[in-house]
Amino acid sequence: MENTLYAARWGESRLRGVKPFFYAAVILLIAEFIGSFTFKIGPGKVVLLPMIWALLMGALLGLASDRWGGVARLDVKSQFLAAAILQPALLLFVAKLGLMVGGALPKLAAAGWALAFQELGHFVGTIMLGLPLALVLGIKREAIGATFSVGREPSLAIIGEKYGMNSAEGRGVLAEYLTGTVFGAVFIAIFAGFVASLHIFHPLALAMGSGVGSGSMMAAASGAIAAQQTPEMAKTVLTFAAASNLITTTVGTYFTLFISLPMAIWGYRLLEPVIGRKSKASEASSVIEESRPKLGDVETAAPELSYGGRLLAWGITALFALVCDWITHGTSPIVALPGMLIMVLATVVGDAFATASGRKIPAVCWVSIAAMFLTSPLCPWASQISAYSAQNDFLGVTTPMLTFAGLSIAKDIPAFRKLGWRIVLVSFVANAGTFLGATIVAQLFHV
Repeated sequence: MENTLYAARWGESRLRGVKPFFYAAVILLIAEFIGSFTFKIGPGKVVLLPMIWALLMGALLGLASDRWGGVARLDVKSQFLAAAILQPALLLFVAKLGLMVGGALPKLAAAGWALAFQELGHFVGTIMLGLPLALVLGIKREAIGATFSVGREPSLAIIGEKYGMNSAEGRGVLAEYLTGTVFGAVFIAIFAGFVASLHIFHPLALAMGSGVGSGSMMAAASGAIAAQQTPEMAKTVLTFAAASNLITTTVGTYFTLFISLPMAIWGYRLLEPVIGRKSKASEASSVIEESRPKLGDVETAAPELSYGGRLLAWGITALFALVCDWITHGTSPIVALPGMLIMVLATVVGDAFATASGRKIPAVCWVSIAAMFLTSPLCPWASQISAYSAQNDFLGVTTPMLTFAGLSIAKDIPAFRKLGWRIVLVSFVANAGTFLGATIVAQLFHV
C-alpha cells in the first residue's frame, strides 16, 4: 500500500513538473501564429505583439483551470512551479541583453549623460504622479511602498528590510508588485507604443525610458517602440533599453534606497495632511495579510530549482526561443543555434560565479557581465560572437519568458482582486510616470 501511494505521489509530482512546459509550448505556438496586431486610438496606435498574447493566455489558462478537474488542471502548485521556471528563463533573457549591450558600449558611452540622468526620471516620475493620486484616492502609508518605485524584487527587499512586509509600506509595495506582475507588461507595452506613435520624443529617449527595472516590462515597452522603427533603429532602441534597464536594476537599486524612498516619505508627510482622504482603501489593504497563510503554505510555496532543474529550464526556454525565431522571421534553428548556445553559455557562467560568491552578488549582475564581455571590444572573438548572436531575435527570448510569467499569475489573483481598482489605477499612473519621467530627462540630454 505504501509503495502504491509513493508511486502515485511520484507520478503526480512528475506530471506537475511537465505541465508548465507543456502549456507554455501550446501557448507559445498560438501566440506566434496570431502574430502582431495593430489598431489606432485617436492620433496614435497600439501594437500588440506575440509576447502580450502569451502573457494574457497564460493568465487566462490559470484562471480557467480553477473550474477544471483531473490531471489537465493547472493547479496552484503548478503555477508556483511556473514562477520558479521564470527565474532561470529571466537569466537567459538577461544574457541576450548583455550580448546586445557589449557590442554597443562605445556608442552607449557617447550617450553617457542621457543614460546617467534618465535614472532620475525613472524614480521621480513614479512619486510625482503616483503618490498624489494615491492620497486623493484614500490610500494611506501603503502609498509610500506603492509609488517610490515600480515595485519589483529589489523594492520588496528594500521595504522588507526597512519596514517589514507586515507594515503598511510592505502591503503597498506588495500590492504594486502584484499589479505590475498581472498587468504591468500589458499596460506599459500599450502606453509606450502609443506614446511612440505620437512622434513627440526621439526613439532613443523612449528606449531609455523603457528601462524601468523590470525585465518583462522593459521588454514589452521597448518591443512596442522598436516595432514602429526601421530595422536599424529598432536594434539600437533595444540596445539602449537594455542598457537603461541594466543601470536601473543595478545602480538604480541604491538610487531607490537613498533618494527615491526618502523622497516618497517626505512627499507623504507633506501632502497627506493637505490632499489625503479616507475611503474603503484606507482600511482594505489588510486583505493581503489574510491571503498570506495560503500563499505561505509549505505545499504551495515556490520551489527552489536544483541545478539540474535550472539547466532544464534554460534548455527548454532556448528551444522555445528558436521556435519563435523560426515562426516569426523564418530563421532556421540550425542557423540560430550557435547564437543560442552562446547565450546559454553566458547564463551558465554567470550563474556559476553567483554560486561561487555565495549569491551575495545577484546572478543577474554576473550573467550581464559575462554576456557583455563576450561582445565587448575586450573580447578577441567579439565580432564573430556578435554575428552569431544577431541571428537570435530579442523578442524570441522575451515571449517564452512572458509565457511562464502568465502561467504563474493566477495564484495571485484572489489577493489582488480584494485590493480594488484604486491600487490598479495608482500602479498604472506610477508606471506611466516612471516611463515618461525618464523619457523626458533622456530627451533633454539627447537632443
